[in-house]
Amino acid sequence: MPIKVKNNLPAKKIMEKENIFMMDESRAMTQDIRPLNIAVLNLMPLKEDTEVQLLRSLSNTPLHICITFLTTASYIGKNTPESHLNEFYCTFQDVKERKFDGLIITGAPVEKMEFEQVQYWDELTAIMDWSKTNVTSTFHICWGAQAGLYYHYGIHKYLLDKKVFGVYEFRVHHRKEPLLRGFDDVFYAPHSRYTAMCHDEIAACEDLLVLADSEEMGECIIVSKDGKQVFVLGHLEYDRLTLDAEYKRDLKKGIPIELPVHYYENDDADIRPLLRWRGASNALYSNWVNYYVYQNTPYEWS
Repeated sequence: MPIKVKNNLPAKKIMEKENIFMMDESRAMTQDIRPLNIAVLNLMPLKEDTEVQLLRSLSNTPLHICITFLTTASYIGKNTPESHLNEFYCTFQDVKERKFDGLIITGAPVEKMEFEQVQYWDELTAIMDWSKTNVTSTFHICWGAQAGLYYHYGIHKYLLDKKVFGVYEFRVHHRKEPLLRGFDDVFYAPHSRYTAMCHDEIAACEDLLVLADSEEMGECIIVSKDGKQVFVLGHLEYDRLTLDAEYKRDLKKGIPIELPVHYYENDDADIRPLLRWRGASNALYSNWVNYYVYQNTPYEWS
């Protein structure tokens, strides 16, 4: 799939080394085709890592996609160089008059806080409200999914006894839903979070459909019945070593953390972990782009 990004985006070089077709601005100008315009509100602290993960996840469809990276104006993190944000990111104020075919809202390391206590909550709710009329379909990830479920449907979260950390198995339901095309009966998904959403409130919401869950972990993939909102409570976009880096980072800092479950072979952190979720990730993102964005978005926004 040709993904259009700025010519000098560092993630572009990484993608090209992996033999993923990346289209720069110069070549894109010669294409007589309307690309899908997808905005990515990147709330993760290590923004460049998340860029690579999401671009890789979006790379398995033949559709031409133009990516616009967004960051919050009300909070500027310290983990991404300001020069990178200035060159490759916009704010909501820059794009609020535009229409987008798709929007991705990432996770964020703020889940222990009440939603309203998050510094950029008002800005995020303005973006989610705007998305109702300016975006064909929105894909929410982890804390972004929790925030979306709370904002759109009033579903609450609660603090878990201990951190959910590792790779977990989920079973699919409603197999005829386009988002699940190509999925096996069960799939694996990485999780790293301290909170969960209220199961009873999700079950009572007539506008939502649970597409994947487990007895151990609860819901993983939820979709609104009109397809405009997709919620993924895990991190299917994660790389093979993302959990490994998080685990070893916290160990080095002296932060209490348990070994990620179902991740390392024989629970040996010195062994390269198995990658067991890439197939599900490829299917999930390709299905969202094709069936929930491309098939439903107008050729010209009125």
